[in-house]
Amino acid sequence: MDGKSQRQISRELQINRKTVKKYVEEYERLQRVSTPAENSKVFSSHFSTLPEYDSERREKRRLTRDVLAAIDVHIAANRAKIEFGQRKQVLKKIDIYESLQQQGFNVGYTTVCNYIRKQSGKRTIKEAFIRQTYQPGSVCEFDWAEIKLEIAGTMRRYYMAVFTSAYSNYRYALIYQRQDTLAFMESHVLFFSHIGGVYHQMTYDNMRVAVIRFLGSHDKEPTRALLEMRDHYMFTHRFCNIYSGNEKGHVERSVEYIRRKAFGPGSGFSSLGEATEHLCKVVDRLNGTKQQLTGKSAIEMFEEERLFLYKSPSPMACSESMPLRVDKYATICYGTNHYSVPDNLVESLVDVKIYGHKLEIFSQNRLLATHERSFSRRQWIISIEHYLTTFSRKPGALASSVALVSSPYLKALYDKYFTESPRDFIELLQFCIHFNVEQSRLEATVEGLVRLCGHRITTGKITAILGNKTTESLLPVSDNSEITVQSKKLLDQITAILN
Repeated sequence: MDGKSQRQISRELQINRKTVKKYVEEYERLQRVSTPAENSKVFSSHFSTLPEYDSERREKRRLTRDVLAAIDVHIAANRAKIEFGQRKQVLKKIDIYESLQQQGFNVGYTTVCNYIRKQSGKRTIKEAFIRQTYQPGSVCEFDWAEIKLEIAGTMRRYYMAVFTSAYSNYRYALIYQRQDTLAFMESHVLFFSHIGGVYHQMTYDNMRVAVIRFLGSHDKEPTRALLEMRDHYMFTHRFCNIYSGNEKGHVERSVEYIRRKAFGPGSGFSSLGEATEHLCKVVDRLNGTKQQLTGKSAIEMFEEERLFLYKSPSPMACSESMPLRVDKYATICYGTNHYSVPDNLVESLVDVKIYGHKLEIFSQNRLLATHERSFSRRQWIISIEHYLTTFSRKPGALASSVALVSSPYLKALYDKYFTESPRDFIELLQFCIHFNVEQSRLEATVEGLVRLCGHRITTGKITAILGNKTTESLLPVSDNSEITVQSKKLLDQITAILN
């Protein structure tokens, strides 16, 4: 050691003094137990071996109690999702790690993975994948994904239609209540309209909306819907082999990735429209994220391949048509659900067009009604304007009718002001329909009249105000002003004249 002290050696080598002391003591020990002839061989073997550290009992400095508690919350949430049948929407280790970062915890990804793996007690088997190469605009893959969402407090099963470009990894997704032919066709129409072009080839697995039957070991016969779309948009199609989801690995990965990112953190929404809007925002964010292999986002890659897409023709009409007879309740029945039509068509035959999300009802090529399609069972989808002629003859039937109950606002308005005069309420509805008065304007008018007249609300007052193009006069600065007093008197006079 050339007469140097341990402290001096520590400063020169820039290592801890305790480490220097450890090696000096080990050197002196080996000198005592070995002969001079053995010293060179023993020292060379010992000091060329890398040091070993006991990391099992080492205290983890970053894995604090707060971090452990935050991870345990996610693990418990994942277990709850599995119990509720949402196994495919559990958060993965990378999602939990990103959540910890957002909460401000400074912990490594490996540390998080090791703790979660220790808690689960499971060992994962790694699988090898073969990297493929694709030309721009050549291949797009399609698949369905099952999701469970809580819409307006009710948990039920929904389906995502997912598209993924094999070249750019550009993703597109929509939510449907059924995995049927209409949803299959409509999703393609919306996707091609969204990208403004058509891919050369579409890849599918053996889904029932695409394959009508198997011909031998490998050949499949496509459904009529797929053939119609192929002829309209001029793309070719390819089916994967049975149980070979890896043959369309891009969309398989996208299904799991989008479902986890969009509905892993939370799956409760007030309406299906809100869930769809949330999904679109998440997919847009994922498309704008830089990819590891290319260093570009999916949007940037897609802009490059957009030039290679086929030109998209006009959107294909995707609907089913059937004649249905109107029953005595002035409704048609489709899929166990009843949809209202004008009450003068009882016992008549009407033409019904069924779309993915709506129904259109025609008589003699004239559109009579449009209803949002219901996917529940034995529901009554009623529009009150279809029954005003009948209510005029039977005003007593209004109070307990499904038509009135189907509109919460109209039901509340009737119960509060018109229980003693149902005919006046029917006249108000006829006025609103005739002049295309929207519910928001009706609500604003009633609120303004309540401020002016208290609870003395009549059809005459409402229609008198609705006859004007503006409702600014319904917003007085003070209820005690001269203008307010004179307005009340004028409204009372109008009511008396109308009555």
